[in-house]
Amino acid sequence: MNKLYNIKVQFILFGTIFMTLNSNAQDIPFNCDYNAYLFQYNDVYAIDLASGGSYQVAADVTSGNINAAAYNPADGFIWGSLTSPSKTIVRIGKNFTTTTYYIDELPTSNRYVGGISATGMYFLKGGGTTYYKINLDPNSGSYTQHDETATLSQNINIHDWAFNAVDGQLYTVEKNTNILYRIDPSNGNVQALGEVPILSGLSYTYGAVYFDADGRFYVSANQTGTIYVIQNVQTLVENGEMDSNLFAFGPSSSSNDGARCPTAPVLQEICDNGIDDDGDGLIDCEDPSCSGYGECAVITPPTSGGNEGGLESNNRLSEQINARNFNRAKTGYRFDRTTARRLTKSNTYLERNANSEFTLEDFIPLDVINEDEVIESTPVDLLNITNATEIYAVDYLENNMPAASIIALKTENGVYEHTKYICDRLLGAELISVNTIDINEQAFIKSIIKNTDGTYEFVLSLSAKVVNNDENFAVESHWNLDQYEQDVTFYNFQIWTNSVDDLYLLGLEVLNLLEAQKPISNYNNSTPPTVFVRKGTYNNGALDLQIINVNATENVTFDAGFRTTETSEFDALNATIDLNEDYITNLQLETGHLFDIGFRIGDGITTPDDLFMSDGPWGIDDSQPDTTVDTYTVLPNDYAFDISDFPIERNVVLKATTSSYVAAYRALTPRFKPVDLTDYNSLKFKAKGTGLLEVTLVKQGISNWEEQYHTSITLSNTVNIYVLPITSFESINGVDPILDDVITVVFTMVSLDGTTTTKEMTLEDLRFSQETLSVSDIMQENTKLKAIPNPMTAETSIQFTSNQTETVQFVIYDQLGKVVYQSHHKVTPGSNNITLQKDNLSAGLYFCKILSQHTLYNPLKLIIR
Repeated sequence: MNKLYNIKVQFILFGTIFMTLNSNAQDIPFNCDYNAYLFQYNDVYAIDLASGGSYQVAADVTSGNINAAAYNPADGFIWGSLTSPSKTIVRIGKNFTTTTYYIDELPTSNRYVGGISATGMYFLKGGGTTYYKINLDPNSGSYTQHDETATLSQNINIHDWAFNAVDGQLYTVEKNTNILYRIDPSNGNVQALGEVPILSGLSYTYGAVYFDADGRFYVSANQTGTIYVIQNVQTLVENGEMDSNLFAFGPSSSSNDGARCPTAPVLQEICDNGIDDDGDGLIDCEDPSCSGYGECAVITPPTSGGNEGGLESNNRLSEQINARNFNRAKTGYRFDRTTARRLTKSNTYLERNANSEFTLEDFIPLDVINEDEVIESTPVDLLNITNATEIYAVDYLENNMPAASIIALKTENGVYEHTKYICDRLLGAELISVNTIDINEQAFIKSIIKNTDGTYEFVLSLSAKVVNNDENFAVESHWNLDQYEQDVTFYNFQIWTNSVDDLYLLGLEVLNLLEAQKPISNYNNSTPPTVFVRKGTYNNGALDLQIINVNATENVTFDAGFRTTETSEFDALNATIDLNEDYITNLQLETGHLFDIGFRIGDGITTPDDLFMSDGPWGIDDSQPDTTVDTYTVLPNDYAFDISDFPIERNVVLKATTSSYVAAYRALTPRFKPVDLTDYNSLKFKAKGTGLLEVTLVKQGISNWEEQYHTSITLSNTVNIYVLPITSFESINGVDPILDDVITVVFTMVSLDGTTTTKEMTLEDLRFSQETLSVSDIMQENTKLKAIPNPMTAETSIQFTSNQTETVQFVIYDQLGKVVYQSHHKVTPGSNNITLQKDNLSAGLYFCKILSQHTLYNPLKLIIR
């Protein structure tokens, strides 16, 4: 269903008109709508329990803070207890007007637990065993009067309770012990039902609890905002089996209290029917509420490590990062966890360094999440291509796999320009949720990202700068990078984990470690966006976006800057996107062909959402000292790719002077992630240029560059169409290509004789094709070379058939791909042969190729004895 709850539409209206209402306006009851309501101080938030999405519906509704909030089934209003005026309770209407009542029998403070029975009796308490009963039945003669002061049978450390409409009992969960209690409202008898399994080991404050019509009990943790569910509490017996699980990831709060109509249903996700049953856009095992049910895995997968992180969220560096990743592929770089440095806690951990000469390593938490070990995973090759001047990264290992990672970076000209939530969504990942996590009574933005491999990561970013004449740190956390102060030094922390609880612990310890070096004087944190892009892709001239609209916004603006190619100038794109107040909107936004785009969507009121996307970039390898690039231009292509093609967008013109080689390469994805090309039969393109062009398909699974799959063609000064069957690519390992993990395609021009020469190439309309080979393709594929004899000792004859008169190049490569022999021959239609003498060729395995402008010859393996 596209609109989760119709009430969302009404809240925007009420939130707008609230400021114009006076204190004498007529109250309107809520009358059991589907939402849960969260009270933070004197602000009110609506929460969709199914998705965890929340948004503010009213601000400053009372002069004092509201706590002990509860829905009253007897009159349809929400009631709460006020910090001021003293001994006052408050009735809150759907339009968020309020009416206060003085109750003399109440204490002046310490009232933060509240629940209202079906008959309108308000049960109000704070610490200790004493609680107060106030009659809120509007049909009673003692309406809004103190009914009784009573005592619980035992003292329990709780922060909210709620009535279950199924059995009329009060339920609550105790802090630290995580025990679920049932309380008989008739006599105050407290019954311990046992520890809630999903909460075992946690020590959160459960300041907001709710019920639904079926007796499911929803418990929200103040610090993380995680919402847990306990099924059918009315059937539970003491120390019996208890069914509990994650339900959603909601907002955190340092002052938290919840209210909800207990007879309103909450939509539930059925975890095996392939349907989005609860309307949150997440199907079956994607939904957190399905964690651990049936075939759905518990959400504690390994995370990506720090060595692969830290890529920036802007257009400026996409080509440089591409070059970094290409160099990793070319050199066969692999991060080895087994040999990485292990970190141990020193005797000076959490102590201030002498003369305040701290390092990034001083801010790395240790022994806080029960990790097996912590290893250094610093991606040092980011230093030369980002705005970071220092980088330090670690992975927290459990069972030899990363369960959390932190990248710490020092920047001297503003904040570090990367956040995972900005980049990853348009690279195949999904932003499942964006909300808050409360650390040191400060609300930081937390996001939950589902990676392309199906794993989940909980993400937090924060930065600290030195203030007050170097005496203090000031901490900031914003969704939008332009909210940070410019041109100052920041210490930046990117934290991601496989559990929200570990995210909380690591974030808390980072703040403790900052505090140890310089006291934190202030925090400046932004609120999360209420309208955001959950996922998106760029495909053939359009952005496909899924937008989540938590606060029922009518429309948002779209402001973008983009480039059509890597070497083109910037252009702008602006539009208005109609969301029609729907919770989920799937749309296609026509952009035209482009290379990269950064854009912002927002309603002009709440925090906007920012994203950056780059297509797999072109790059040039001119790393040899004798190579000079004269011309390098990337041009848009207007070729109409077939729907079954894998397009390699944009054309390339390259001219260089070299005595060794120069290459152009194209990453298939922005992050050099592997692509499965096993369904494709050939690589097609148009090209012209000078001489031999070697084409290499780089597989992630091959670390030795010489073992990658190569083929060659001869370019001419006129444009020709080339169809390279995948079977024509060969490796020195002799194994047929299985292209299940291709990361890039490389086009290399070589000075074969080592003399300085000018090389040119133009590549157009590149794509991998699934098209069945044509008759001419089959003829080309079946055009084979023969060597008689093979193996050869002194001499052999290379035999082949030509369809036309032309000059071809005959080339021999050794097992390392090095050219060891070449010659040119004029051939005529029909049978041809080339006599090859052994001469200086040593014994071994060689590869022979004939390079023709018109015919594609299969390579020949030649053994020399």
